[in-house]
Amino acid sequence: MRAPKTGGVMMLKRFVRLTGAGLTVLALAACQSGPMPNPDRPDNQAESWNMRVVGFHNLQARSAYQPTIVEQNGRWIAYVGLHGGTRMNPQTNQLENNGTAILDVTDPREPKFLVHIPGERGEGEAGGGQMTRICSGKQLPKGDPSKFYMLRVFGDQAHEMWDVTVPEKPSRMNVIVGNLRSTHKSWWECDTGIAYLVSGDPGWRTARMTKIYDLSDPANPVFIRDFGLPGQQPDASGPVPVMLHGPISTGPKGNRVYFGYGTNTDGILQIVDRDKLINGPRQPTVESLLYPQVSRMEMPPMHGGHTTFPMLGVPIEEFQKNLLGKVRDFVVITDEAIQKECLEGRQMVWMVDVTTETKPFGVSSWTVPEKSGNFCSRGGRFGTHSSNENMTELFYRRLMFFAHFNAGVRVLDVRDPFNLKEVAYYIPAMNKNTVVLETPAGLAAKMPLTEVSNKLAIQTNNVEVDDRGYVYAVDRANTGMHILELTGPARQVAGLR
Repeated sequence: MRAPKTGGVMMLKRFVRLTGAGLTVLALAACQSGPMPNPDRPDNQAESWNMRVVGFHNLQARSAYQPTIVEQNGRWIAYVGLHGGTRMNPQTNQLENNGTAILDVTDPREPKFLVHIPGERGEGEAGGGQMTRICSGKQLPKGDPSKFYMLRVFGDQAHEMWDVTVPEKPSRMNVIVGNLRSTHKSWWECDTGIAYLVSGDPGWRTARMTKIYDLSDPANPVFIRDFGLPGQQPDASGPVPVMLHGPISTGPKGNRVYFGYGTNTDGILQIVDRDKLINGPRQPTVESLLYPQVSRMEMPPMHGGHTTFPMLGVPIEEFQKNLLGKVRDFVVITDEAIQKECLEGRQMVWMVDVTTETKPFGVSSWTVPEKSGNFCSRGGRFGTHSSNENMTELFYRRLMFFAHFNAGVRVLDVRDPFNLKEVAYYIPAMNKNTVVLETPAGLAAKMPLTEVSNKLAIQTNNVEVDDRGYVYAVDRANTGMHILELTGPARQVAGLR
C-alpha cells in the first residue's frame, strides 16, 4: 500500500428542528479520520491501519448479521446470526436455510465451526435467523445455573429460546412468540431476564414495535406489555411513525432504555424510563405509551436512528477546570446505509449529549472520507451500519468499532466525544465466496443505478468485541468472519499489552 495521506472531514453545518418534544439539534463537528487507504488497491488485498487479522472463517459462505461472543465454561463461543438464503452445510451434506452459526473461537487463530441451526426460508431480512442474545443460567434470576440460553429470531416469524449449554448440541426449548410479520435487533437483560423483542405484531400499524417479556425463567416466558411510538398502536389513525430498529437497556441500575427508530431516514432517539415502562400502565393508549418517555429527539429526514449506544459518565478532559460539565452522558447513534452508489444521504456516526436528558443535542459526527477510497464507485453500500454493543471495560468510553460496509471496520477514539478521532481500520479482501448483493427490482427501477451497482464489494455488516479484546467483523456479501486485534497506538488507547 502506498504511503498514507492524512484525511479528514470538516462539517460545520447545524441542523435545527422544532418538534412536539421541543428543540432538536444535531451538530456536525470537525473530527479526524485516519490515513487514506489506497483506492487503487488490488481487490485481493486487504487494507489495514493499526489492526491485523488473527483468524478467519468463511461461515459456509452465508450472509452474516450480528455476532455475539460469550465465555462458556472456559471456552469462547461465537453465535452469528445470519440473513436469509440457502447454502450447503458440509457437516450434514444438506442444503440448509441460513439461520445461526455457532463457532468455538477459544483459539481466535483457528475458529472451529461447531454447528449450523437452520432458520426461516427466505432471502435477506425476510428469512434466516439474524439476531441472537446469550445469557447464562447463573446470571438469570430463575435460570438453571448449569445452563446457557440463546434467545434468537426465526426469520420474520418468531422469537425462540434455545438451550446452548453444549454449543455443539443446541436444542430448542420453546417459541416465545410467533405469527409475527417481522423481527429484528432485540435486547435481553441477563441480570433480570427482561427482554425487549423487536416484533411485527399483525395488530399494530407498524412493521416493527417492541414486545416486552420476562425471560428470567427461560422455560416459562411471561408477557409483560407491547410498546411503541404513539400512532403505531392498533387503534390509532393518521400518519404512522417510522418503525423501530432496536433498543439498548442499561438495566435496573441505569433505569433507562434507549430506543432507535428508522434506519436511513426519519431517525428517532427515544429515551425511556425503564421502571415506568415495565411497571406502568400497559394498555397501548397514547397516554400509556408516553408515560415512560423521558425525551425524544428527531433526526433530519435523510438520517436514521439505527443503533443507539449509551456511553455514560464520560470525563471530559477539556472541561476539568470548569465548575460544571466535567462529566457528561452521551448516546452514540449509528445510521444504516441502504442504497448502493451513495444514492441517499451520507449515513454516519452521531454523538448526542444527553447529560440533560430532556434536552438531547448533537455535539459531533464522523464519517469515512469518500475520496479516501473512491467508495461510492467501489460497489455495494458505503456508509455506516452498526457499532459494537458489548460494553466491556476494555473499550467502554475509550474506543468504539463501526461496521462501514465497503469501507470495512473503523475504530474511533471516543474519549473526547466532541472531537472524534479515527485510530484504526481494517478493510477485508474479497474472496471466492463474495457475491454482489441484489437490489430489489422494485427499488432498482426507481434509482439511477449504473454498472457500479453490479460490482463485487466487501460489505462489512456488523462488528462486535469480546472481553479479551478481539474484534469480530462479519460480511453481508458472504465473505465470512474476520477476527481482528488492534496494534500500535490504537492498542495503547485500550490499555492492551
